[in-house]
Amino acid sequence: MFVLTEQSSIANHFIAELRDVHIQKDPLRFRRNLERLGELLAYEISKTLTYSKTTVQTPLGQTKTFLLTQQPVLAAVLRASLPFHQGFLNAFDRAENAFIGAYRGNHTEGEDFTVELEYISCPDITGKTLILVDPMLATGKSLETSYRSLLRYGIPARTHIAAVIASPEGIKHVQTRMPECRLWVGDVDERLNHNYYIIPGLGDAGDLAFGEKL
Repeated sequence: MFVLTEQSSIANHFIAELRDVHIQKDPLRFRRNLERLGELLAYEISKTLTYSKTTVQTPLGQTKTFLLTQQPVLAAVLRASLPFHQGFLNAFDRAENAFIGAYRGNHTEGEDFTVELEYISCPDITGKTLILVDPMLATGKSLETSYRSLLRYGIPARTHIAAVIASPEGIKHVQTRMPECRLWVGDVDERLNHNYYIIPGLGDAGDLAFGEKL
């Protein structure tokens, strides 16, 4: 597992602003920080991908470089993932994309919940690199449901899961239930509360990015 904040960098500032209750009042700033973290994690993941040697023609000659052999498929869990996903798309600008509408079903406070899946759009992912992005990894149940639903469209060669904030419980769930997936996170928090929200977390990322839902 890769944790962005294990080494101090400008990423600390972006995550701090996402958490700060005063800066959160600016949804444009909130979305931009999610996007910037997506760009940083995309860069880290890009180091693990496959490249081939290529010649590039410049106005004054030729140069050798290494370019991606194949662009990944980027999968976003709606709706909170959209700015985070955009950061990945800024880096992998020729990538194919998948979108999944998955959310927590109604549940009584303190009790377990089910994950509802209402929408999915996905290209063929057979033999490709899949990057599944969701800013908050709480229990891991929504991510697992999303991942399993994507497998109807083919078996990827490898899968990366990226989140901004993760709980220890969510990390354990992914590592236990999806050991074939490599996990990339911005920061790891203390725990989940009785309502399965990450503590200290940052609140509801979807509401902060796009406004409160009914």
